[in-house]
Amino acid sequence: MCFAIVAIRTEERMHRMGKPSQLDALAGNVIKALPFREVIPRDPGASFRWRTHDYPDPLARWNRHPEVEIHLIRRSTGRYIIGDAIGPFGPGQLFLVGSNLPHDWISDLRPGEHIEGRDVVLQFDPVWFGRFREVVPELGDISGLLARSDRGVEFRGDTARTGGRLLEEIGSQSGASAIAGFISLLATLNGAPPGDSRTLSSRPVDHAVGADPSDVVASALDYIFANLDSEPRLSVAAGIANMSESAFSRYFKNASGQTFSGMVKGLRLTQACRLLEQTDATVAQIAQSVGYSNLSNFNRRFRDEYSMTPSEYRRTRMRAGLSAFKSEAATDD
Repeated sequence: MCFAIVAIRTEERMHRMGKPSQLDALAGNVIKALPFREVIPRDPGASFRWRTHDYPDPLARWNRHPEVEIHLIRRSTGRYIIGDAIGPFGPGQLFLVGSNLPHDWISDLRPGEHIEGRDVVLQFDPVWFGRFREVVPELGDISGLLARSDRGVEFRGDTARTGGRLLEEIGSQSGASAIAGFISLLATLNGAPPGDSRTLSSRPVDHAVGADPSDVVASALDYIFANLDSEPRLSVAAGIANMSESAFSRYFKNASGQTFSGMVKGLRLTQACRLLEQTDATVAQIAQSVGYSNLSNFNRRFRDEYSMTPSEYRRTRMRAGLSAFKSEAATDD
């Protein structure tokens, strides 16, 4: 998987398909909505909230909330951002996001495209669950799962398939059946074997940094995404935020968990992974499209990050059935 560290805001992103040099520019106004604290409406007749939403959607943006969230991707591909981790997502991926952990799923869109029912989401109050656990001691072993959720968890394999099915079924259930389905879902996630789950964020992101760092990060990301195929500079991003370079660096790292240069590098390599999986562009073309004019430098950084060359990554994903590209033509040359 491809990773980076970033905070991001978005309401709608549109890809300009077929132009590798502009794929990560996200076709114009990439990021429009400020990060926000989502207020989850409480239903006095329900212990948790189950819903689906489309993409783009006002709720599908960089946000955080006190409720724990179980999130299933039904369709589309793109990049997730959970805490300080970013990586690719696709249909069937299942995530557990802890209380107040910032998160977003950014789909690759053609101009004007709308994805109906992209996500299924279940949200519950951890305080309510704590009280529930007190009167149902058999739920005590779920504590470890909820502790892991503070950093975000991705589920794969049989656990993701079973968990996704259970999550879908809860949408048509009510009363005791819904509670039983909810407990079964948590038990499935809690019982995931080591190969079926992994923790994502290195730490919960701390946004308590005085002035609102969201605006600082947001203005920087507008600039970075528009220039990801060239050379985004910290000095320019700091100027856009009307801050000195040192103050900008401090705010940006506190808000996102990563340095400015580290975030740019991670986003470039994550985009390179997506292009290796989903296009027939050569490695040299992909390197150029994500801002590496020197192919040897791109290959070296990719190998340092993922312990394999770009061509080896593409072949590995093809063998695993995770690539849309069926040719062996591309090389590292």
